[in-house]
Amino acid sequence: MASGNTNLETATALDTAALVRSGQISAVEACEAAIERIEAKNGPLNAVVVKDYDRARAAAKAVDESRTADDARPFLGVPMTVKEANDVAGLPTTWGFEMFANFQPQEDSPPIARLKAAGAVILGKTNVPVALADWQSVNPVYGRTVNPYDHSRTPGGSSGGSAAALASGMVPLELGSDIGGSIRFPSDFCGVWGHKPTYGIVPLKGHNVPGTDGVDVPLAVVGPMARSAADLKAALEVVAGPLNTGWKLDLPAARHSSLKAFRVLVLSADDMPPVDDEVAAPIETLAGALEKLGATVIRKVHGLPDFASVHEDYLRLLNTAIMRGTPDARPIDAHTYMNLLDAQLNLQRQWANFFRDIDLVLSPAFSTAAFPHTDEPDWSKRSVIVNGQAVPYATQLMWAGLATFPGLPSTAVPLARTSEGLPTGMQVVGNLYEDRTTLAFAEFLQAEGLSA
Repeated sequence: MASGNTNLETATALDTAALVRSGQISAVEACEAAIERIEAKNGPLNAVVVKDYDRARAAAKAVDESRTADDARPFLGVPMTVKEANDVAGLPTTWGFEMFANFQPQEDSPPIARLKAAGAVILGKTNVPVALADWQSVNPVYGRTVNPYDHSRTPGGSSGGSAAALASGMVPLELGSDIGGSIRFPSDFCGVWGHKPTYGIVPLKGHNVPGTDGVDVPLAVVGPMARSAADLKAALEVVAGPLNTGWKLDLPAARHSSLKAFRVLVLSADDMPPVDDEVAAPIETLAGALEKLGATVIRKVHGLPDFASVHEDYLRLLNTAIMRGTPDARPIDAHTYMNLLDAQLNLQRQWANFFRDIDLVLSPAFSTAAFPHTDEPDWSKRSVIVNGQAVPYATQLMWAGLATFPGLPSTAVPLARTSEGLPTGMQVVGNLYEDRTTLAFAEFLQAEGLSA
């Protein structure tokens, strides 16, 4: 317990930084408290799989020695963990592959370096599935991570360890990544906040298959996860921006300054996967609350993309990106690849036209709450249960692709709990480069008490 009766287990990252900045607690105290929480909670969860306590203590001490009363570092002394796939100098990056168990990069990824420069203290790394390719987080190097709300269920993936560490109170801030729902799905399953940025605004360097270095992976993004929307916004401001000095990122301001000004579409499309009632109901409840506040809520609209057709393009580009270099890869020719990029550009134009009259799209992040662990390796033999009916597992990629294929920003917002006590939420999708609008909307929801 910190001075002023602030509980560091529930404090946000920005609140923790404010305590350190004011001198109410030291960075070393914040660090030690987080280490104690990890040691007390991590055993059954197996979320934090790489621990770097000695260097964390040294980094916290350096923050204390350099701290000033008006220190501008936004995450001053904030203890955090990061998804295992993000390179941290001197720590393993395995992506869950046994063959890479001893691989240690010698350089921080740019987002990690930026978080450290912003005052954050890295305590270690959190678990992932093999190749970051599942909505569970289990691999032969580190084992299985479980959901803090129900250990028989997944915390999500591939940033499942990240979400579990946040939800259990170990740390207030995390850095995840997303190509097929990997930030949004775990956030949804564990009742935390996550942001999939607009494609390209956060450097992907240092988030490569171990030992490789090349062009940025199509569709993939690195982004923040946290226990508050304000932390997401602050973290994005830290990690976003180009590597080359000749370019500058200039994201537009949020469209509105209050909830009542927003025009939102509650997505209900016939060609999207069916949604469990316990997921759909809280979104509809929120829509009603928004209407009472004066916001414009739309449930049917013309001009939406043909989601079934778009999904096929997304899958082709996704499989090309994630299977590259693997024995099971099915290469496509250059012209087919360029045609997919044309389809992506056309979709971005469709959305840009749509977002002239609508500010945001609210949709499920996943059709159900967290599902039970499964060891079935064949996705075609897996299913999720929606209102008592089995639905093919891979259909959930449609919710991911909604924002991923066009590269749009999407913020995961926790909303409620199911009858079994499992978190549910939604994703808030905005137009290209309008990350500040989705994040502002999420902040307003939290401020109004409309989120979980």
